[in-house]
Amino acid sequence: MVHYDYDYHHLPHVKVQSKSKKTLWITLLLTLFFTLIEIIGGFISNSLALLSDSAHMASDVLALSLSMIALYLAARPPNQKFTFGYLRFEIISSFLNGLSLAVIAIGIFIEGIRRFIHPENIDFQLMIIIASIGLVVNLVLTIVLSRSTKEEENLNVKSALWHFIGDLLSSIGVIISAVIIYFTDFYFFDPLISMVIGGIIFTGGAKIIRESYLILMDSVPEKFNLDEIRAAINKVEGVEDVHDMHLWAISSDHYSLTAHVFINENIQPLCIILAINEMLEKKYDIKHATIQIEHASLHNHGEYGKQFLRYKSKTYEGEAIKTRNKATVNSN
Repeated sequence: MVHYDYDYHHLPHVKVQSKSKKTLWITLLLTLFFTLIEIIGGFISNSLALLSDSAHMASDVLALSLSMIALYLAARPPNQKFTFGYLRFEIISSFLNGLSLAVIAIGIFIEGIRRFIHPENIDFQLMIIIASIGLVVNLVLTIVLSRSTKEEENLNVKSALWHFIGDLLSSIGVIISAVIIYFTDFYFFDPLISMVIGGIIFTGGAKIIRESYLILMDSVPEKFNLDEIRAAINKVEGVEDVHDMHLWAISSDHYSLTAHVFINENIQPLCIILAINEMLEKKYDIKHATIQIEHASLHNHGEYGKQFLRYKSKTYEGEAIKTRNKATVNSN
């Protein structure tokens, strides 16, 4: 028997995304540069809106770094220890990114409440200059990431996009806050706008946390209906029952399915497996399926197996009676 030490799968558990890599490198470098500018400007101007945006930008640097690591790991092939490769790190990274968004939003709320109670003076001119530069930078990066998510499905890039949508809104909020403060001297608009931005950031973070959490919990992806797929497998010739079925996502677009099926003994098992796999790939784009062929009288399924055998016995008896009745009518 020929043994290949380097190959454990007939399907590669890798995800090579050159477009996403290029996009993330560009956004990471631009974000790092502008974060430094915004942190300095935020401290000098004493603007909470600007500081909250700079904190968000700092989290973007971390988020993009994690996303870059995830993309490079996802391209590594499976091995004896990580049989699904490193695809799941994409989801772990997304979860951490979403969590950082939520934590930042809570921090903005806390600081906003403090500044409502104890208002502080702000250098609005510096505030509006840096915010205007940030608006341009964030607009460009949001467009770049948005195009990337349309070309390649990646929860990591999607989580990074939410970071920059938050940044874009932050920049707009800072500009609006600066203009209002200039004309009205109502300094409370600075923490007010910040808290609105915080709410939007928290919403985006919660969405990413939920998506990544569901994948980490091996839940059935929302795009699939498990009952519908089970019914479709049941319709395959030779399949008499489908049970112990699982469907989950390894990463945002890499799905796996396992199922046990009772079959008709008169049909070649390999033909049934082939038919199921072809149906799953053509109809649902599920390319990695493991189907276990079983027989209720040989494999112990407890009460479930006994009920199936009783149902099958009654079905065969009914068909036999129909056949005899038909033969009697024909002979007469």
